[in-house]
Amino acid sequence: MSNVRQSWYEAGARERIAALVDAASFAEFIGPERREISPHLSIFDLPAQFDDGIVVGAAAIDGTPVLVAAQEGRFMGGAFGEVHGAKLTGLLRAAKALGRDVVIAFDTGGVRLQEANAGEIAIAEIMRAVAEARMAGARVVGLIGGRAGCYGGGGLIAGCCSTLIVSEQGRISVSGPEVIETNKGVEEFDSRDRGFVWRTMGGKHRTLIGGADVFVDDDATAFREAARAALARPAGLDAAMLSAEQARLERRIARFGDAPDATDIWRGLGIADPQAIPDMPAAGFADLAAQYRESADDAR
Repeated sequence: MSNVRQSWYEAGARERIAALVDAASFAEFIGPERREISPHLSIFDLPAQFDDGIVVGAAAIDGTPVLVAAQEGRFMGGAFGEVHGAKLTGLLRAAKALGRDVVIAFDTGGVRLQEANAGEIAIAEIMRAVAEARMAGARVVGLIGGRAGCYGGGGLIAGCCSTLIVSEQGRISVSGPEVIETNKGVEEFDSRDRGFVWRTMGGKHRTLIGGADVFVDDDATAFREAARAALARPAGLDAAMLSAEQARLERRIARFGDAPDATDIWRGLGIADPQAIPDMPAAGFADLAAQYRESADDAR
């Protein structure tokens, strides 16, 4: 792994894996030579990609064997289709069978519209596979900081992870800005107001409300170090943890459900100058978040 600073946001899927794992330790499953491509895209005269927008395989982090996946946001926005989803489902089932932890670099706009039914089924299968892997004792660590963010079913899967690591660029939401505006109107959500979008869906807000566990700078080394720490956290998933998470979400809605803007929530958390948060550097924000964020540790 190089010591030169590398932007996680700008990197591709294979670059992220190379920065994350030990040098020369990655062995790709269903690699480029297999050319497992979508059987559906040609129907719409759309180009396919040899890995269908996701890279999966085995590697090591600090000498410890792990399974790893990285979505390629530059191919169809990292969207889930039949092959894409099956590769991630298979990796998670292998984690359960082998007793290995998993690290997933999310970079997705959600389900691929051209494969809507297959994509929706894939999301459900992946969520179940995450839960089963965690119940078997595996850690499932999610990393979010790519160009596409983590939207749609990807946001649901990310919420199932045992630890979620995010940068400021790591937007997370079940519905994208344009989708919300189309369905609810511009008065409800103005997708052209980029500041509002980032305040609502960006990594800083998600960290402060407990939707992400660890905030890092846009740096591949920072993501690697945070992933190392996450892999040392206690593993497992049980009914008590799920109940605690449900109770925390209910408290969040009761406390902030009527807040019109993220800044109102930040003020409600006790932050004296919420308007300063968008321009706050990563290190300073991480210190502030440690003091004011709504904790998700009991639920995770």
